Amino acid sequence: MKKAQSASSPAKSETPSSKRLRPADSPGTTSPAGKDIADILESIDKRLSSFDARLSLVEILHREFKCLRESLEFSQQQVETLAAENATLRESVKCLSENVTQLNRENKKIKETVIDLQARSMRDNLVFSGIPEAAGEDAETTVKSFIKTHLKLPEDTVKNIVFDRVHRHGPIRAAAGRPRPIVAKFGHFKQKEHVKSRGRELKGTDFSVNDQFPKEILERRRVLFPIRRGFIQKGSRAVIAVDRLYVDGQLHSDPDITPWLY
Repeated sequence: MKKAQSASSPAKSETPSSKRLRPADSPGTTSPAGKDIADILESIDKRLSSFDARLSLVEILHREFKCLRESLEFSQQQVETLAAENATLRESVKCLSENVTQLNRENKKIKETVIDLQARSMRDNLVFSGIPEAAGEDAETTVKSFIKTHLKLPEDTVKNIVFDRVHRHGPIRAAAGRPRPIVAKFGHFKQKEHVKSRGRELKGTDFSVNDQFPKEILERRRVLFPIRRGFIQKGSRAVIAVDRLYVDGQLHSDPDITPWLY
């Protein structure tokens, strides 16, 4: 009986120390399954950390986008306000421009009216140029003598001419200078026209007899004279009346040459 028990005893019992000495259960060792789980958990932890970082970045971008959108909305409001103000200013400028244009037209009309009134006040006047000037002269006597001698009007006709006023025009000049013209205002328009018609007698001399006009009209006539000469050379009948040129009975006008007619 003792032998039988001793033969079977190794198969029936294990000591605690023998259990601790198994390779799989020894301290400091990890099973393959446990290692895989740890790696997975570590990977998940890293991904979560990365996700948290990305989420924080998204939140920052969201805040910046919100600020940018608010800034854009404010800028859009400013643009709309400026556009409205600009439209108002444009309307104001347009109104001012129209007012200035209207004022310019009215001013031009008034100026032309004044020039016309000046010309009408001078319609009875003749300007005698080239008559020698003497100290202490009587201008009316000088003119009547000139009309009789150079325009060859009869003495009786000259005596009947009535003047409202006769005077030298302009400041006194040096003795060697050209004599000042004499302006004679006739009492009767027909007498003035009669004397003027005798101006052809002065052709080839240093004397001249012309209507008196305001300086603006004189400047316009200086522009028209060469144009009139050109039409005459072409065989047309061209006449200047005050500041208008008539060619073959028709008013000749050109915005670039006669802007005062527009």
